[in-house]
Amino acid sequence: MYKAFKYRLYPNKEQEELINKHIGSCRWVYNYGLNKKITSYQETKKGISRFDIQKELPTLKKTEGTEWLKEVNSLSLQSSLENLDSAFTKFFRDKKGFPKFKSKHNGNQSFSVVQNTKINFETNKLTLPKFKDPIKCIFSRTFEGTIKTSTISKTPTGKYFISILVDVPQSIPTSLPIDESQAIGIDLGIKTFATLSDGEQIYNPKYLKKSLKRMKKLQRKASRKVKGSNNRKKANKKVALLHEKIANQRKDFLHKVTTQLVRDYDTICLETLKPSNMIKNHKLAQAISDVSWSAFNGYLDYKASWYGKNVLRIGQFEPSSKMCSCGTINKDLKLSDRIWTCKSCNTTHDRDLLAANNIKRFAFVKNKTTDGTSGCQACGDEGLPLSVKQEA
Repeated sequence: MYKAFKYRLYPNKEQEELINKHIGSCRWVYNYGLNKKITSYQETKKGISRFDIQKELPTLKKTEGTEWLKEVNSLSLQSSLENLDSAFTKFFRDKKGFPKFKSKHNGNQSFSVVQNTKINFETNKLTLPKFKDPIKCIFSRTFEGTIKTSTISKTPTGKYFISILVDVPQSIPTSLPIDESQAIGIDLGIKTFATLSDGEQIYNPKYLKKSLKRMKKLQRKASRKVKGSNNRKKANKKVALLHEKIANQRKDFLHKVTTQLVRDYDTICLETLKPSNMIKNHKLAQAISDVSWSAFNGYLDYKASWYGKNVLRIGQFEPSSKMCSCGTINKDLKLSDRIWTCKSCNTTHDRDLLAANNIKRFAFVKNKTTDGTSGCQACGDEGLPLSVKQEA
């Protein structure tokens, strides 16, 4: 089983300079390869393989103007071309957008080390190819297994991290039996982060909204500085520090919530969401981005697989919020209607709690683990057979 471990690096000035050379060289090779692919297609209407570009690297290292490429690890340069190939694969297969040229001013900067990463937990030292002396690293946790690859990254705030992919001597456990009594339905939202089918609600901390006033102030100050000046760099770093703080707060919250859910329940039922489509609504885009549903689902998936728990999902167009326990669907329900009353049975529903119970019921019906007669805890109804619900 593969696991990734991320640690903070504390390089000295010489090591920091070499890390920056690796990052810059890998970025240059990525952009060089992207330009070659675009030019080749424009001229010949044919693509060019990354292996053809890779063959040019020894020549580039001897060419005046690019001889600095020999100062960095050759496998790291090859890895950047492999990343370029992956970007094109996603473009053609998943329609994720055409690969873009990388800039040294945008986001995290990184490079990969394919092999020969050596660590010493006792001395807190890390050895990498091309680096004469070991780099100081704070190992917050240890591991056993074979190191496959490492990725060294630099944040916009000037901090360095290493992410190590390890093949640990553990196998993925067999999933536990799907039992409705040990399951929970979850309805994700904005005002309330999550509503569980047992009635529990998880509050949305809204870290970005709480820091938005200060964020705007810092961004205004940075925009008024002269471009290229040291004062502008200092102002931009303050903005980056606040962004980093918000991101860390959000990750901490999501890790705690997902860990607690995996510990408490054997089966977790969710609704399939596509935040990339939902943020096209400009009135809700900021709130949806701040709540991080995609990260939540990602964390929940890999933690559930680690501990043999089950994650069941229903379709994104299921009427989870609109279907009463009697089978009636409220087609006139608006997003602003948080509480509504069924016209057929006069039962009053809390929209989020009803959705959580319906998600659980739909998930078990979809996976054929129940007959679909599970009732709604919100109103005490024992439910109806699935055929009646479908007809309704």
